[in-house]
Amino acid sequence: MQEVPGSDRVTTEEREKGSDRTVSTTGSNSKRISARRGDSVKPSGAKPKNRQKGGKKATATKATATKATKKESGRKRQSVVKAMPPLRLQEKMNTEVGPALMSEFSYTSTMQIPGLSKVVLNMGLGEALENPKALENAIRDLTLIAGQKPMTTRAKKSIAAFKVREDMVVGLAVTLRGRRMFEFVDRLISAALPRIRDFQGVSRKAFDGRGNYSLGIREQIIFPEIDYNSIDRLRGFQVVIGTTARTDREGFRLLELLGMPFARAGDATRAE
Repeated sequence: MQEVPGSDRVTTEEREKGSDRTVSTTGSNSKRISARRGDSVKPSGAKPKNRQKGGKKATATKATATKATKKESGRKRQSVVKAMPPLRLQEKMNTEVGPALMSEFSYTSTMQIPGLSKVVLNMGLGEALENPKALENAIRDLTLIAGQKPMTTRAKKSIAAFKVREDMVVGLAVTLRGRRMFEFVDRLISAALPRIRDFQGVSRKAFDGRGNYSLGIREQIIFPEIDYNSIDRLRGFQVVIGTTARTDREGFRLLELLGMPFARAGDATRAE
């Protein structure tokens, strides 16, 4: 018996062979089912439970590995920080200046010993109103001096007499703490101030009443980091050294022991 093309009937030869397959009608949802074994058909959207558990375990394993990696990186950073040697000025503060202040002012605890808290550098940029490139040059110079990029200060209100509008850039400021603070003070005392022409010491009266000292620098070229041939003009800036001293006497003695070259008593000479 021949099979009619396109029909859904099964030939006698396949029936005699004892085939265990059953051909269903053709269509988009056709399925093959084993009649003798009686296997159940699982829906196409169902997923094995083992795969779901395996996925959860894999996700948990990845999260654990990520946490372990973060802990290791944190430990490496701590080890790097601990391995950094103390700075010269910081070591001098701990070994020489601290014990000297404690015996001189009769402190009962080492926590009473004054120290450096921060250093703030301020630079005015009134010329930026006429020269737009002055801001870029000033940022470059102050970044080389401080080792940290400064932030811009803007005008709070408009002043017609000075041609200043509100929110206009009028200056730069940078705050140093920690290692950068000690590095800057060390460079200021040992390298920058001695390069001032006809230098006779900094003023002894530039304290604010709470142990903080203010110093004016008229030329940025006194710092070795500035190349004289690369600047467009001479610029000055203000240096404010903040201390934890409670009085000006303690602040003065702290800076004097650190090596600040103060002028002789009775001489009000300032850094020029």
